[in-house]
Amino acid sequence: MAATIDLHLHTLASDGRLTSTELIQMVVKNGLKTISVTDHDSTEGLAEAYEAAKEFPDLRIIPGIEMSADIPGDEVHVLGYFLDYHDEEFQAQLTEFRMGRVGRARVMVEKLDALGKAVEWERVMHFAGDGTVGRPHIALAMVEAGYFKEPKEAFEEYLGNDGLAYYDRPKLAPAAGVEMIKKVGGVPVLAHPTFMNDMEAGIANLKKVGLMGMEVYYAQYDDDTVRHLARLAKEYDLIPCGGSDYHGMGNSREPLPGTLGPPEETIALLEEAAAKAKSERA
Repeated sequence: MAATIDLHLHTLASDGRLTSTELIQMVVKNGLKTISVTDHDSTEGLAEAYEAAKEFPDLRIIPGIEMSADIPGDEVHVLGYFLDYHDEEFQAQLTEFRMGRVGRARVMVEKLDALGKAVEWERVMHFAGDGTVGRPHIALAMVEAGYFKEPKEAFEEYLGNDGLAYYDRPKLAPAAGVEMIKKVGGVPVLAHPTFMNDMEAGIANLKKVGLMGMEVYYAQYDDDTVRHLARLAKEYDLIPCGGSDYHGMGNSREPLPGTLGPPEETIALLEEAAAKAKSERA
């Protein structure tokens, strides 16, 4: 049975391929009732999402974000839910992070040129549009140039963390990402935990600094992985979250919104945690 909750979705405000309006139309068509728009280092897609959702009163949108953090040799993504995203200091920090993405993308384009896989910067920015430029936009430009059939192939050799054209950018430490989300009354949740090199140590360390949840029902996970993560979430007293991580990049077999999601009780637990975070903030 398809899920009715999807707490991990991207739009053109970061590296998704749909506008917020198009995403809202898709999730409603797919039968979703509760979603969170979680763009990378950006909440710019939320206003349009809320406006589009006025046509669908049964749809609930939880304000969210996905932030990149860094530890030596690893990258950690932290989702934030129910955050007071209008906070001016918070938005200033996000703007700074997005500028770092632009600088990183430029260097990666230069490295690709040196590797004989040249793409035009203008095409990368075309794919980014008004959103935050990122590696997926470079991948799309590489597909357009004929180097690959699908964007994910560009990551395998060139754009992934170990890729030939990879270039890092300044990121938060994971603990700082958790704190930044809590500072604006949000609930910090570890995204796709198995992507970490040392998952259980990472979960334990982030729990100590205020992590409140972790993705369990992630659409790219098989049943055994979901069951294992559910046990870990219970062990560390973390809210089991999840969703499709939908970008609409055109990769084959990309999970669609509603492919997998958490149970209804997750929303109540997130609300309770958000109320606690906001009371501590006050």
